Amino acid sequence: MPKIDFDLRQLEIFCKVVDLKSFSKAADAVFLAQASVSERISNLEKSIGTLLLDRMGRQIIPTKAGELLYKHAVLMLDMKKTARLELEKFLGLRQGEIMLGGSTIPGEYILPQILGRFHEKYPFISVVLTVAGSREIEDMVQNGDLELGVVGSKNFSKDIVSYNIWKDELVLVVNKSHKWANKKSIAPGDLFKEPFIMRETGSGTLKIMEDYLKSWEKKGIEDLNVAARLGTSTAIKEGIKANFGVSILSSRAIETETAAGILKTVKIKGMPQMTRSFYLIRDKRRIASPLCQAMLDFLRKT
Repeated sequence: MPKIDFDLRQLEIFCKVVDLKSFSKAADAVFLAQASVSERISNLEKSIGTLLLDRMGRQIIPTKAGELLYKHAVLMLDMKKTARLELEKFLGLRQGEIMLGGSTIPGEYILPQILGRFHEKYPFISVVLTVAGSREIEDMVQNGDLELGVVGSKNFSKDIVSYNIWKDELVLVVNKSHKWANKKSIAPGDLFKEPFIMRETGSGTLKIMEDYLKSWEKKGIEDLNVAARLGTSTAIKEGIKANFGVSILSSRAIETETAAGILKTVKIKGMPQMTRSFYLIRDKRRIASPLCQAMLDFLRKT
C-alpha cells in the first residue's frame, strides 16, 4: 500500500468543501478557481487511495473515510492557527487583516465611524466588516469566520464572552405627514391597530421590542398589525417614508432623517423607555490574535 500523505493546504480546501457542501462555494472561500479545487481534492483522494466525497447531485457530503479525515483535519488546522496566533502574539505583530461582524445598527451606523479612528491608530491593519442579524453574527463568531462581533441582543452560548460597550434607545417612528406626527404621544392600543413594518427574525431590535411589549402591555409582536417584514433598518425607513406603515427603530438609525424633519418620533403613553445595550463578543475557545486584541481593546475604550 502506498504511503498516505497530504499537506495542510489540501486539508484546508477539503474542510471548506465539507463545511460548505459545494466546490464552487469552497473555491470562493479559499480564493481559487473551482477547477483548481476539484483537482486538489482529486489529488488528495489519489494520495490516500479512496474517495473522500460523495457527489450527491448539487450537494457534496463526505464518505466514511472523508468523515474520518475531516475529524482529524479540523484538529490539525486548529493547531496551525493556534501556533500562528501565539507566534504573532510573541512577536507583537500589528499588521494584517481582521474579520469583524456587526448586527444592523452597530454595523451600519456606529462601527464605520469608529473604524476610521481605529485606522488612524493602526494604519497597517485592514478591517473586513460583515453586517448581518445578531444571531447570524454570533454563529459566525462561534464558527471562526469572524474574530469579533458587535450585536444588540444578549442571549449567548456558554462559549461566548461578551462586553457591554454602547447604549441605544428604541423609538416609535412615523412619517412627517402621518396622523401621529404632531402628537406628543399615542394611546397604547393605537400601536396595535396601525400598519406596522417589522424587522426580520433574528434581529436584536425585534427581540428587545418583543421583550418590552410582553412585559408592559402583555402582548407580543403577533398582536401587531404587521404590514411587512423587512431585512434592514434602512429598508424600514424607506417604508415609513412611503407611508407604508410605522415602526420601532434605533434612535441611532434615524438621526439624519429626524434632524431633517423627514421622520418623526412619538411616545407611547405609559410605556417605559426602550433601551438596550450593544455587546462586543468573541469565542473564548479561540486564542485572540494581536490584531483581534488590538481591536477588542480599542472598542472597549471607545
